[in-house]
Amino acid sequence: MSVLPSFTPIDALRKAFGASLQENASLADYSTAHAGGPAEALLVANSSADLEEMANRLWKMEIPFKVLGFGSNVLISDSGLRGVTLINRARSIVIDPKSEMPSVWAESGALIGTIARQAGLNGLGSFEWAATVPGTLGGAVYGNAGAFGGDMSSSLILAEILHPTGRELWPVERIQYQYRSSVLKRQSIPAVILAARIRLNHSDRQMVQEKMESFSTRRRSTQPPGASMGSMFKNPPGDFAGRLIEASGLKGKRIGDAEISPLHANFFINHGRASAADIGHLIFTARETVAEKFGVQLELEVELLGDWSTVLNSTGASQNHER
Repeated sequence: MSVLPSFTPIDALRKAFGASLQENASLADYSTAHAGGPAEALLVANSSADLEEMANRLWKMEIPFKVLGFGSNVLISDSGLRGVTLINRARSIVIDPKSEMPSVWAESGALIGTIARQAGLNGLGSFEWAATVPGTLGGAVYGNAGAFGGDMSSSLILAEILHPTGRELWPVERIQYQYRSSVLKRQSIPAVILAARIRLNHSDRQMVQEKMESFSTRRRSTQPPGASMGSMFKNPPGDFAGRLIEASGLKGKRIGDAEISPLHANFFINHGRASAADIGHLIFTARETVAEKFGVQLELEVELLGDWSTVLNSTGASQNHER
């Protein structure tokens, strides 16, 4: 494992967080891609109160940080992440099944699949689409996650947002959702999603369970198992990223242990020892080949975190995706 050169006042962090602070911790262990370098410093928040306290302290110390939940929909560079990485394990879920207008409140580190299944056990529906989606509620709010005709823009009531100046409740309209995007994602606003409230409806428990099982069956038949980040590219208007990559002859293409899935070409699989650079080379190969053959510029759904300049330079890619 590589060790990052220190750009962060580690001594100050040690004093502030004590034994809770981890240094040069592998982020591959916190990513569904099972790839990527170390965090210069890492903290784990086990509640929204922890998350709020840590974020406020880091803002006060003027130390940059990144919040990670389940680690899906991100690819971390092999050089890792500088500053502090906050791992969000705030997972409290509160459901009121007897309310006339039912909803669920959950902390941002709760898995959205768990939220959907717990709602279903209480005979509450409208969030079934989330049952098989990997990721946390915070990540779903941030990226407008969706599947099977549903998404966060149609499910969210409000989100509790922490700023350096305090907490606010944002109604869904303020988050300005677009396809797989929000104002939080587009503008890199200094904010942390602490919790959110999701709209539900009264339904038949068995019907909800059957609907979720149908979605699970469809996902297993169309999407590959294994270590991946989820859908790599957004679908362009009127088409599908997977179809374009497949039509470009790239299904099954491998670089080391990284592969464009033979089952679904918009999924890039790590078969065990793939580096983030291996996956990155496949990303840029797919994008450039599709652009050359079809004139379509594929837009990443996955976020590239860290320094990608080495991969970009070696591929000749024209855009800088360092985050």
